[in-house]
Amino acid sequence: MELKAIVPFKRRGAKSRLKRLLTLEEREELALMMLNDVLTALSKSMIDEIEILATSGGFAVEEIEIGAMEVKYDERGLNEALNTAISGQEQPILIIMADIPLVTPDSINEMINRNEDVIVSPGRRGGTNALLLRKPSLFSVSYYGLSCIEHLERAALCNMSCGVHDSFFMSVDIDEIEDLVELLIHGKNTYSARYLNDLGLHLHADKESKRRVEVVR
Repeated sequence: MELKAIVPFKRRGAKSRLKRLLTLEEREELALMMLNDVLTALSKSMIDEIEILATSGGFAVEEIEIGAMEVKYDERGLNEALNTAISGQEQPILIIMADIPLVTPDSINEMINRNEDVIVSPGRRGGTNALLLRKPSLFSVSYYGLSCIEHLERAALCNMSCGVHDSFFMSVDIDEIEDLVELLIHGKNTYSARYLNDLGLHLHADKESKRRVEVVR
């Protein structure tokens, strides 16, 4: 059976917690670059079909660097939009966030090759960065907060087997300025890191003060 990926994407007003370093226009462009990184990994993985679920305006399919993708628009909240998208779906679905630019084809394939009905790949703060549903029509998602725990609990309540897919490359979602450190260290060949480099962002370590590495402009 073919496997479909759904990538929720919000561009308008994206990544407000990065505003100390990036303007609104730069943050929205970074969101697009991260989406392209995720689509690149998906296109080289075992995924058969990719759908972008655009949950805000300000986005056109022509801005995607990676092939022809199906784009659907839904102005409602993330949970409502996703639950509508998976309702009635019989084919397995991978819901993967658009802000994990370090994700690789191998990390996606490793998740796909597991056998559980519901597989959660958590973010570093308890969110759900990727969610594989073998029976999507029987499941409902609930993002925000400790959604990785909530999704596992929902799977158990539905008598579905479930598992956690621990992956560094899937865990790094870009929300805070500190997250950019991981992107600039590990994602040198990504659209996202190249864009940040073009903007003049770089890593800085003050050895005398022994402060942690930070991103400066």
